[in-house]
Amino acid sequence: MAPSADPTSASLADRLRLARPEAQPIDLTAPLGPDALAAIAIVLNLDLRSQRARVGVAEAQAFDAGLFPDPQFSASLDRPQSAPMLVDALAASLGLDTSAFYLRPQRLRSARAVERQARLDLAWLEWQTGNQAAVLAARIQGLENNLQLTREAEALSASILNRSLAALARGDLSATDVEPRRIAEADAADRLRVAERDLASARLELNALLGLSPATSIQLTRLQPPSPCLLHVDTLVDRALAQRLDLQALRAGYEGQEATLQVAVLQQYPRLNLSLNGARDTGAVRTNGVAVGFDLPLWNRNRGQIAIQTATREQLRSEYETRLFRTQADIATLVSALDIGRRQQADLANQLGPLRASVAAFENAAARGDIARITAETARLSLLDKSIALSALDQAMAEQTRALQTAVGTSLETFACAV
Repeated sequence: MAPSADPTSASLADRLRLARPEAQPIDLTAPLGPDALAAIAIVLNLDLRSQRARVGVAEAQAFDAGLFPDPQFSASLDRPQSAPMLVDALAASLGLDTSAFYLRPQRLRSARAVERQARLDLAWLEWQTGNQAAVLAARIQGLENNLQLTREAEALSASILNRSLAALARGDLSATDVEPRRIAEADAADRLRVAERDLASARLELNALLGLSPATSIQLTRLQPPSPCLLHVDTLVDRALAQRLDLQALRAGYEGQEATLQVAVLQQYPRLNLSLNGARDTGAVRTNGVAVGFDLPLWNRNRGQIAIQTATREQLRSEYETRLFRTQADIATLVSALDIGRRQQADLANQLGPLRASVAAFENAAARGDIARITAETARLSLLDKSIALSALDQAMAEQTRALQTAVGTSLETFACAV
């Protein structure tokens, strides 16, 4: 079954709210939101520039396919050398390949489909690029929060280790008691270095996506947390199949290949060449006539090209079906991951409330001298570990929400929450 064409239910700009934001002034020194990041990426991204050049080539090919062939003109002059009473012989012909006329509609249909596919591929790449900019922005903000918590945890681990070493020197602790705290401080320092490296890498990746210099410093507005709505997989898949631009591009490519196959089928029939001839021989005899030429389809009959184009059409159909399957699988995977993440968020939030109360009680007790300071610091370190885990989960869910929006091919804000 051929990929079905989708009805145009909305304009392309409506479907690309993120990838095609309205014209707006952008100040790189001011905090940037997702729309501004998408606008910068669409204008400056190098991959998009090369894709736009491909669209220009497709437009030129469509223009070329619509042109009519030029007629062919030939002339000859023969001058007699041995008989002085004879005149020069002249001949001229004006011919035209008529096959170009009946092949033109299918060639034009194919070229226009290829042009439409190139435009849809460009729009899909813009949509992906805009959402990827938002994903990186969410990642950077999550990593910034994680870095702040990790620094606090590392400083607290160092404080615990220093107090333990002082207690070891006084003889209040044994070396066996201090060693786990030394290892914990080393692990905290390693996590801090990893957090710093990940944040620097994310910032460089965002600059590269936006087509900016690695040294450019970008400030980001605080992104809204992902919606807690639970969306139905079937609803998302139905919308994706109707509106994803890459699927529309594949359908356009299939349509173009269907037209190319029709051209190959028509070329198995004889190509008719017509020409009008006029001549004067050396005896001054003038003649006019018509010449007809055509191929004899005995052995070739364009069967090779028909087989090639048929196989290519089957390949495109297989690619389309594979993309459909991957789209459904990606959406189902992301929805499942977000559902699990919401439950994990609830569990961590339930754990953090009592833990904060316990830490506050320990710190008050330590301030009164009822317990050792190191006990309160150890409790706070546990709280920081839980906070870091929650921050990492928030970041992952923000990225997964943007990835789901990319996979669906439209803004998730257009969907109603599931009951």
